[in-house]
Amino acid sequence: MGRGKTELKRISNPVHRQVTFCKRRGGLLKKAKELSVLCDAEVAVLVFSAHGKLYDLATQGNMQGMIDKYVNFTRGARVTEVSEQEPREKHVQDAKEEINMLKNGITILQEGLRFMHGGGIGTMSIYKLDALEKYLEGWMHHVRSAKMGLMFQEIQLLKNKVDEEHRTMITSMSSIVTENDIFIMPTSWTDY
Repeated sequence: MGRGKTELKRISNPVHRQVTFCKRRGGLLKKAKELSVLCDAEVAVLVFSAHGKLYDLATQGNMQGMIDKYVNFTRGARVTEVSEQEPREKHVQDAKEEINMLKNGITILQEGLRFMHGGGIGTMSIYKLDALEKYLEGWMHHVRSAKMGLMFQEIQLLKNKVDEEHRTMITSMSSIVTENDIFIMPTSWTDY
């Protein structure tokens, strides 16, 4: 049975409103992560609660990098005159941004490794720990997806092998029955 259509209006009960906010926020962030993983897209989501608390997600790099990229992109879209150098400069700028994003990721990962090997909690800020957590969540999703793909392939191979064995057994049984002129009596006449 399907869900009924939800009427879009403000929820009057503050407790129900908060519960709905938490659930839908989680769903929105989950869908954004899935879009990023499935389509190799860069996704940034900003959500401010009714109390002014910020919830954000940047699937590649950090939120500031994504905001800078957005600002550069929209600033570039407003320019009406396009010279021959701009596409090349844009390509160089994009490459520099990607290099900076990768350097930032490598730095966070190196600090995370140091932290995990006994560097101590005082060596990483909350921001860096949060960024490391986001990287690790993304990798876990990639690893789980790859694992599920391999398991599905293995299951398909085993099913194919079982089907082939079954066909081979039926073929050999029918040839034995035919060679020896054996008649196999059904257990009941309804089997025919």
